[in-house]
Amino acid sequence: MTLDTRSPRTPLLRSRDEKMIGGVCGGLAEWLGWDVTLVRVAYVILSVLSAGFPGILVYLILWVVMPEGA
Repeated sequence: MTLDTRSPRTPLLRSRDEKMIGGVCGGLAEWLGWDVTLVRVAYVILSVLSAGFPGILVYLILWVVMPEGA
């Protein structure tokens, strides 16, 4: 088994530029290479479908755990 080290993934950081509340969705979008609006809409939909609370709790945990980008 070999590891592919050609394109190392950037660290998961909160965004300073694409920030509405804490920059979590903006950071996730940058890390995934997706549009930030798509990530925000998907996060809201998933939070609503899971009765809201788990999505809010996950967001707060990510806000605390993810370091802020430069």
